[in-house]
This record gives sequence, C-alpha cells and structure tokens, in this order.
Amino acid sequence: MEKNPPLALGQIVETFAVKQPMRLVFQDEARFERISDTRNCWAKKPMRPMVHAMVTQQYTYAYGAISPLDGKFDSLVLPQVNGICMQVFIDEVASRYPQENIVMVLDGAGWHKTAFTLPPNLRLHFLPPDSPALNP
Repeated sequence: MEKNPPLALGQIVETFAVKQPMRLVFQDEARFERISDTRNCWAKKPMRPMVHAMVTQQYTYAYGAISPLDGKFDSLVLPQVNGICMQVFIDEVASRYPQENIVMVLDGAGWHKTAFTLPPNLRLHFLPPDSPALNP
C-alpha cells in the first residue's frame, strides 16, 4: 500500500469518530459479458440461405470486497462501473457492518476518484499508481 502501511492505517483509524473494531477490505470490479453471434446455417442443395452475422454484446459488472483476515466477501452485481454504482456499493458494504469501522483499499480506477459521500464507519485508502501486484 505504501512504504509504511501500518503507519498509514493508523492515521486512517484515528479519523473515525466512534472507536469500534476495524475491518480491512480490498475492493475491485470485474466485467462479465455475453456475446450472441448468429452465423450462416446449413440447408439442402441448391438452397443457400443468407444469414448475416449479428453480434450483440451485453455487459454486467460485479463489485466485490474481501476481508482477508476472516475471509468474508461482499459483492453486488450492478449494470455499470461509475461513481454512482460505486457509491451504491460503498453504502451497501458499510450497512453490512454497522458495528465496525471499515478501511476499503482501492486501486486507481477513474470512478474511484469520485467525490463520494462516505458513511461514518467507512474510509477509503488508495493503492499507489502502477502497483498491480499489491491488489489481491
């Protein structure tokens, strides 16, 4: 996360108004797609029907956050990746652990830099740029 992660986490923990047990989670998204492809069909000679190829792409996105200390995984399937959907995910994770303070570690995706309205029990911590090995 940084050269001295315990120091960085300690500073984040101090920002919580209410002292509660802490949960460290690592968050990421994944895209899943379906591609329908219609191709030419077979027929008896001399018929040669023309069936044009048509590609239809549909996407859905899975947001996930894992807590490596206890293995708890929280996820939501949402229609897009953007700041609005990320806000929905942040609110959902915070509501699942109301008796814990949560530090969510994120990569540097563009929608992670949105000005979120953070719940009182959740803080964000960003991985340094160009460090994919740090993202579990």
